[in-house]
Amino acid sequence: MGKLKGLAVGVVTAAALAGATSPALADPGDTVSTTLRQAVADLPVADESRTGYERSKFRHWVDADRDGCNTRAEVLIAEAVVSPTVDSGCAISGGVWHSYYDDADQTVARALDIDHMVPLAEAWDSGASAWTTAERQDYANDLGDQRSLVAVTARENRSKADQDPAEWLPSAAGAVCRYVGEWVAVKTRWGLTVDDVEAEALRELAAGCPDEELTVVLAR
Repeated sequence: MGKLKGLAVGVVTAAALAGATSPALADPGDTVSTTLRQAVADLPVADESRTGYERSKFRHWVDADRDGCNTRAEVLIAEAVVSPTVDSGCAISGGVWHSYYDDADQTVARALDIDHMVPLAEAWDSGASAWTTAERQDYANDLGDQRSLVAVTARENRSKADQDPAEWLPSAAGAVCRYVGEWVAVKTRWGLTVDDVEAEALRELAAGCPDEELTVVLAR
């Protein structure tokens, strides 16, 4: 049970990439189409710094569209494989979710965490420390790309914490390639860097995965 997330995934053809734009040459709002391995190669490499990080600098969960449901609820509603009941005040009951990190189904919304694919601390280390308060809020509540926020079992999210793919991968072996693709997509979307160890891990992981098309709308 579950659904494939992401804006586009598939076998890459020459025609599909004919009009591709490099992330380095693109502007916010542009669509970048590339391959997984090329996207890894295009990620800028830089040292990380945790100096000054506080989780409160990424305000979440907000109700950006003022419909009564905050970002956490919006993700739960969007990712349910069996739709829940949404009552007044955005109270969620019923429903079924599939946590792809551990290949587990969950029927209780409060037992799920909403994982930032690239954790807030990792984003800070990778460039978000230089962003405005508004940009960090947008990042922490990014509903513009389904890969940015993921409903998963709490144990998987807490096991992951703020680690990158050099340090942590989903417990379900079949989830690894999807996870790597989504991590790279989010880093690309937000113009985030990778450190040397992370870059090497991503290259090795991507080499063992299908070199599928990766399409991303840049947020910045």
